[in-house]
Amino acid sequence: MDLSLNASQDQAETIFETEIDAGAHPLFSRMPSSVSFNKLRKRLLRQTRQALDDFGMLKGAKRWLIGLSGGKDSYSLLALLMDLQWRGLLPVELIACNLDQGQPNFPKHILPEYLASIGVKHRIEYRDTYSIVKEKVPTGATYCSLCSRLRRGNLYRIAREEGCDALVLGHHREDILETFFMNFFHGGRLASMPAKLLNDEGDLMLLRPLAYAAEDDLAKFAAAMEFPIIPCDLCGSQDGLERNAMKAMLADIERRMPGRKDTMLRALGHVNPSHLLDPKLFDFQSLTPEPKE
Repeated sequence: MDLSLNASQDQAETIFETEIDAGAHPLFSRMPSSVSFNKLRKRLLRQTRQALDDFGMLKGAKRWLIGLSGGKDSYSLLALLMDLQWRGLLPVELIACNLDQGQPNFPKHILPEYLASIGVKHRIEYRDTYSIVKEKVPTGATYCSLCSRLRRGNLYRIAREEGCDALVLGHHREDILETFFMNFFHGGRLASMPAKLLNDEGDLMLLRPLAYAAEDDLAKFAAAMEFPIIPCDLCGSQDGLERNAMKAMLADIERRMPGRKDTMLRALGHVNPSHLLDPKLFDFQSLTPEPKE
């Protein structure tokens, strides 16, 4: 064990904790002064920074497009990244972007007014993908899957137009676990949402810095920060039944065995191909015992 490396890591953690206690981005000027919120803020900052480090998200990074939906997760993502940037720990230019997809009753004024008030560079883009989804999706089915694909494609386009090297999204721990179990139960494969992904064209990274953050923590954080939340059900459609079932299953497991979500997330980062059944990942054909002398 390299004791000097451990010592330097411990020292870095101590400095980081001290910096968090020393102040915060002006965005947090009206944040609650309670001990519980301070612990929550520090935990989310630490988890975000850890994800940035673990997955090498800052390598070659210069300019990021932050996908902002108006929900608790993307608001929290933007606030945490702005705070890390303010501390000098995120040497990346941030551009917030909302894609107005033409959902009925979408409050167009909320995001531009909020983003202007906190002084972040932003772009609001209108693309009526809602009409396309309505036309393509059968009656009674949920819109979410096609809506998400169309939104992602437009965000990649905008990232290119803005000269960004990455699209950054607010998916969290529960999103990753739910996707894993959806693939496990319904897709017959072991796969989830990676924290870092190169797009199909090979010209942009997709990053998820909240990969370690718990959804409940983000909900508490967003409520305390009083973000102007835009509901996700404006179009009348909800997330698919499969994902809702996975969410309920995970919540039940966590209720009966607290801490299991964190254990499952750690498992996704500790894969042993020789103990699975995929001959493409491990050469079982060549696995033979050593001859006895």
